[in-house]
Parts: sequence; C-alpha cells; structure tokens
Amino acid sequence: MKYYLAKSEPSVYSIDHLERDRKTVWDGVTNPQAVKAIRAMKPGDRVFFYHSGGVSAVVGIADVLSEGRDDPKNPKSAVVDLAFGGRLDPPTSLADIKQSGQFDDWALVRQSRLSTMEAPARFVEWMRARYPKAKI
Repeated sequence: MKYYLAKSEPSVYSIDHLERDRKTVWDGVTNPQAVKAIRAMKPGDRVFFYHSGGVSAVVGIADVLSEGRDDPKNPKSAVVDLAFGGRLDPPTSLADIKQSGQFDDWALVRQSRLSTMEAPARFVEWMRARYPKAKI
C-alpha cells in the first residue's frame, strides 16, 4: 500500500463534498509530476486529503478505488476514483508539518504548487502517531 497527498481548494471540492458524495473521480490535474503520481495509484492505496487556498491543512483521508488512468477529456491529464475514508480532527496544518522539521525534503514543503504527490513513509508514521484512532 502506498500513500499520497492530494490538494484541493475547499471552494472547488472539499472534504465536506467528498463525505457527502462518498466517492468521486479525482480530475483536473495537469502538472506532469502530479499526473505521474495519479497514474501510479492503485486500489487499496490511501490519500491524505489536503485543503489548499489559504487553509493549508491535511483534513481527511480518501481510499483509492481504481487504478490511475488517462483522463478522457484531456490526454495530458489522469484521473482516479477516490472514496471518503474519514476526517482528521483537528486538521494538521502545513505550519505543523514544517515546524516538525522532518519533511523539508518532501514536495509538499519544497513545491507548494504541486497538487498531487506520494507521501513519504515517515510522514505516514508521523500522522499515525498524531491520530492513533484514525484509519490511516
């Protein structure tokens, strides 16, 4: 099982939307690095759901339901099916992640515009320690 992080502005698609919809097709990603991450996703993988656009925090978990595949609307993009996996309360802010000093080499910290990326194993363990009752 691999872990990823996917960003969305809450005004576009939020954890509230995913919880209400129960599942969604994650689309609209065109950055080549982010598209590569989506194409690598497999059923059973997990995604940290991150609110961007001023909120800048990990707010929930999603389960990957399908393999990443070509976006039928855009050949330079990819899509994947995600299901609501739960909320993380309180959210983990980007400031908390940076202040830990453990993730300075991760794309979340280094490439603030990258929307979808693999999450390093040490981040997964750090999050499990922060949320011992969550399904991470």
